[in-house]
Amino acid sequence: MSVPDLPPAKFGTVLGHAPGGVPVYSSDYDSADPAEYPNRAAFRHVVDGITMGHKWQCVEFARRWLYETQGLIFRDVAMAYDIFQLRSLREVESGALHPLKSFRNGAKRRPEPGALLIWNEGGEFVVTGHVAVVTEVFPDRVRVAEQNVDNRPWPPGRTYSRELRAKVGADGSYWVECTFGDATVLGWVIRTDDPTHAETIADADPRLFDLIPRAVAPKQPEGAVWLDPAVPEEAAYMAGMGGSKMASHPENERRYFLIGETAERELKRATNELHAMFLHATHAVLQDDDLLRRFNLPPVLWPRLRRSWENRRTRMITGRFDFSLSSRGLKVYEYNADSASCHMECGRVQCAWAHHYGCTEGRCSGAELHPDLIAAWKTAGISGTLHIMRDHDAEETYHALFMKAAIEAAGIPCKIITGVSGLRRGEGGRVVDAEGEAIRWVWKTWAWETVIDQIRAECAADEEDMRLHRARDPNRPPRLADVLLGPDVMVFEPLWTLIPSNKAILPILWEMYPRHPYLLATTFDLTAKQEKKGYVVKPIVGRCGSNISIVDVASGRVAETAGRFGDRNQIFQELFPLPVIDGLFVQVGTFSVAGRYAGANVRVDVSPIITTGSDLLPLRIVPDAEILAQPGG
Repeated sequence: MSVPDLPPAKFGTVLGHAPGGVPVYSSDYDSADPAEYPNRAAFRHVVDGITMGHKWQCVEFARRWLYETQGLIFRDVAMAYDIFQLRSLREVESGALHPLKSFRNGAKRRPEPGALLIWNEGGEFVVTGHVAVVTEVFPDRVRVAEQNVDNRPWPPGRTYSRELRAKVGADGSYWVECTFGDATVLGWVIRTDDPTHAETIADADPRLFDLIPRAVAPKQPEGAVWLDPAVPEEAAYMAGMGGSKMASHPENERRYFLIGETAERELKRATNELHAMFLHATHAVLQDDDLLRRFNLPPVLWPRLRRSWENRRTRMITGRFDFSLSSRGLKVYEYNADSASCHMECGRVQCAWAHHYGCTEGRCSGAELHPDLIAAWKTAGISGTLHIMRDHDAEETYHALFMKAAIEAAGIPCKIITGVSGLRRGEGGRVVDAEGEAIRWVWKTWAWETVIDQIRAECAADEEDMRLHRARDPNRPPRLADVLLGPDVMVFEPLWTLIPSNKAILPILWEMYPRHPYLLATTFDLTAKQEKKGYVVKPIVGRCGSNISIVDVASGRVAETAGRFGDRNQIFQELFPLPVIDGLFVQVGTFSVAGRYAGANVRVDVSPIITTGSDLLPLRIVPDAEILAQPGG
C-alpha cells in the first residue's frame, strides 16, 4: 500500500518504481498543470516512437512496463478488460509474436511475476476494467504494480502498489480478491505457450454472427396507434412516417431480426475499439498537413480544427458506425461521427414496436441508448441554454425532439431553432435567437460539411474574416457559418468530427492498422488487387448513400446511386457485401455515446446500397443457444 495519510501526489509525480526500475506516475488529473498539459495531445505518451497510451492510465503502464523490461507490446485495446482476449505479444525489434495464455480467476495455474492481472468491468473500474503488473505471488496474497488507482507515493524501497488477498482452493484453484469490494478480478494473462488450465480463447462459432429473420404474427390491426401523440418526439415521428410504424414499406412492418449475445459483445467491442482507432487516426491527420490536405477542407479552417481537437477531444456526444455482420465476419464501412441520425428509431421506436406487437423474444437492442445520452449530456460541461439547430426536414424534427428530451433530462435548458431566418445580431455583433438570448451552446442536426459548403460558396472573400474572427458584421444577417464557427460558440458535435466522418480517414486507418479484423482494405487510388476482387467507390464526403458505386469482377457495376457529391474526391474500399436475408440486404448500425457502445439496430433494402430511404427494423438480443438452435444451425 502507499504511505498512509498522505494527500494524492501531483499529476505526473513518480510514486515508485516497479521491478525493472519502471516508474509509476500519479494520475491525479485534478492537479495537472494546464501550462504543462494545455491540450489532449499533451497527455499522449510516446516512447521511442511507440505510443504507450494516455498519461497515466493503467493500460499505459502495463504496455510501457512490457516494452521497457522485455521489448514487447500488445495491440491497442479499447478497454483494459480486452487484454484478457489477447493471444500474443509482439516483439518490437523483430516483429516476432510471443504466445499469451489467459487464466480465469480460480484457475489451477497461479499468476506469476510479470503476468498481467485483469479486472472485470464494474464497480471501482466501471466501463473500462483495470490491468496491473504482478510483481510477487504468495499462497495468501499477490502484489501488483499499477497506475490510476492510488496516487500517493510508495514507502521507500517498495516495488509494488497494492497487496491483494488470495486463497488456494482444495482442488488447487487460485483465487485473487480485490481490495475494492465492488470490483472483481477477471483473471491473469501469462506469456507462455503451455495451455494447461488456460482459457480457450477460440474464435466464436461463425454461426453466432448470422442475423436471424423473424416476423410477428398479424394479430394487431393495421394502422393502430402505438406511439403517444402527447409526447412531442413521438408525435413528430408519426407525422414524418404517416402513423405509428417502424417501416416505410408495408411488407417490412412486421419484420425484425435476432442476434446472439456473442454477436452483441463483438459489436460492443468493435464499437469501443474502432472509436479509439478513429480518434488515433484523427490525431495523426491533424499533425500532418499532407494528410489533412486529403480531406479537401478549406485551409483557413485548419487552425480551428486543431484547436477544436486540442480543447474538445472528449466533448463528442454520439456517433454511429455502419457494419456488415455475418458468419463471414464483422467489418466496418464508416463512422458517422458528426450529425449521426436514427437515434429515435433505435432508442425509442423499436422498443415501442415490440411492446405493441407482443414481441417478447429476446430484449431490445436500443433500451440503453436514451439513458446513456442523458448521462453523456450531464458531463458535457454546458452552462446556460443549449440551442438545438435543425433544418425543416421531418426526420430532423423528431431527431431534434428526441435529443431535446435527453438534454432536458440531464438538467440542461434548451431551445429548438429551425433554420437561421429568425436569428439576428445582438450586442457586440453576437448572434442571438428570436427572443434575444445569445447563442453560446449548440447541438446541431446539420452536418459540418453543410457549413463548409457555405464557406466554399459564399465566403471565398471572407477568408481573412474567418481567420481573424471578424464575422460579426452588424449589417449582414447571420449565416449558419457565422453561428457555428463563432469564436464564442461551443458546438456539438465539435468541429474536429469533420475528420473521422470524412471517408478520407479510411485509407489512413488502413495504413495505421493494416489487416485489422474490423477494417476493410481502403486506398486513395484503385489497386490491381481491388480490380481483381471487387471494390466500392465512395466520395470522401457524402450522406445517405449518395454517389456510391459497387463493382465486382463477375458482373461489372452492380449498383450505383446518384447524389450531389459526385464532384468530390473518392476512395476505393474492398468489396465486402452486406448479407442478404429473405431478399433484403441487411446493415447493422451501432451507436457510440461518449465513445462507448450504447445500442444497435438494423437497416434493410432490396438494393445493396443503404440509403436514407432504406427501412429501419428492430433488432433483438437472444441467448446464443437460440441462434445455434435455428434450422441448419
